[in-house]
Amino acid sequence: MQDVSAASDPRPRSAVSHGVGLAGLAGLLLWTAAARAFGMVGPAAAALAIVACALPMVAWSLIVDKVHRNPSTGIDWDSPPRPRAESLDISIAKIVGLWAIWGVIGCLYCIGRWYWRDPYLFSMTLFGYAVVPMVVLSVPYVLWLDRRLKEPRDGAWHFGQLLIGRVEAVDRDILYDFLRSWAVKGFFLAFMLAIVPAGWASTVGEGSGWILDNPVNLARWLITAMFMIDVTMASVGYIFTFKLLDAHIRSANPYASGWAAALVCYPPFIMMAPGGPLDYHQNTAEWLYWLDGQPVLLMLNGAILVLLTGIYAWATVAFGLRFSNLTHRGILTHGPYAWSKHPAYLSKNLFWWFATLPFLATSGSFVDMVRNTALLAAVSGVYYWRAVTEEKHLSTDPAYRDYAGWMERNGPVPRFVRGLIGLRPPPPATAPAE
Repeated sequence: MQDVSAASDPRPRSAVSHGVGLAGLAGLLLWTAAARAFGMVGPAAAALAIVACALPMVAWSLIVDKVHRNPSTGIDWDSPPRPRAESLDISIAKIVGLWAIWGVIGCLYCIGRWYWRDPYLFSMTLFGYAVVPMVVLSVPYVLWLDRRLKEPRDGAWHFGQLLIGRVEAVDRDILYDFLRSWAVKGFFLAFMLAIVPAGWASTVGEGSGWILDNPVNLARWLITAMFMIDVTMASVGYIFTFKLLDAHIRSANPYASGWAAALVCYPPFIMMAPGGPLDYHQNTAEWLYWLDGQPVLLMLNGAILVLLTGIYAWATVAFGLRFSNLTHRGILTHGPYAWSKHPAYLSKNLFWWFATLPFLATSGSFVDMVRNTALLAAVSGVYYWRAVTEEKHLSTDPAYRDYAGWMERNGPVPRFVRGLIGLRPPPPATAPAE
């Protein structure tokens, strides 16, 4: 079998460094340790966990990585700022557009009944505290940024133009991408924030005596802690979509199939929820029930679940400030993304198979066993669908096409799959003709 050396076929450069995610993880772990020491399990401490995670990542991005100097920010640092009078009209239109889209999202939150029940009340409370600072601080930020952007007429400006009646100035493609981007942020940020407190309380509140009592308890606590890390890091990613941090949304997925594949995995549209069409939990009892009395198998399966959850959390940490569904915010090629294009989806779905064991049913019914196994397979199919639609979107960027080609040639997971089914590796990359 032909192999391509790393020297002749190097992995494309990642848009994010290892350091930014690790800085956020360190801040979060330090705050978690302090909270455990002082018993701070409540929602206020969970909110501070987001801050403890975010601040080190922002500092690392600006001080170490100097991401504000990246050409992809669109900020011109080499020329004097344009005169304020020249950019003032642009900034006013952008502020109108920003405030208007926030108002639209706020109205949609009011319409959605589920946003005013637990667990979403935590998100709505945070948004309530944040709205005045957001409105106030957006003014100096936009005024400052527009004097330095090479092209300040972005989606917010086009939306502002639409609202003040200058329809002829509106670029519909830019406007629609702006609306899609804020739809992503409004929908997913509320969800991610909502599930932070429960994971935080379980991680911080569980006593050390129970955790260390046996390997199974340790595995269960580690799984909970890593899911808490995942949702906290993800929440930070949805918040910090700033050009100054080079974490802005380049584009939002324009394909309806991509939105459909993603939305069916989240409430209120979720199809895997209890009683939903893809509910694979009918008469299941999870791994602890089936492996009870088998200490070796319990520890082995627990170790596998911890490993899979660790990969899942690592995949989110690798994003640093840029985690987001349905968007392009720079191409990642480091960490678990050097092994697979979709490490989070792969590890999450394997976790569900090992945790649920859907081919076993407490009812003893063969029908339940077949149904649950088929439905979990369908859930895995949904995530394959999500991966395909995401690749279709990201493939508009040459950087992603280079990464995808490298992954097919060198990625450990694709190579493993090819070995299983007996496929030959693709040919090595060749330099374009002069």
